[in-house]
Amino acid sequence: MSQFSTPQIKSPCIKLCVIEPESGFCIGCGRSRQEIASWMSYSAAHREVVMLELPDRLEHLTRNKTRRGGRRGRITPTT
Repeated sequence: MSQFSTPQIKSPCIKLCVIEPESGFCIGCGRSRQEIASWMSYSAAHREVVMLELPDRLEHLTRNKTRRGGRRGRITPTT
């Protein structure tokens, strides 16, 4: 590694940055706003701890959610 290269920092970011209001976690990577903002300053060990929690967070973000957009969300049923 040359003296001018920067070390690669492992990140769970998938460039789908949307914070779910109920949980406060990003639906793309599962991190909180604070974790996203502080990611570069975290130690490698701290980042790894957070990374281990993400699969469970993401599973809970998508469980029991119903989609409200699209055509079905715009059409009002007639009774």
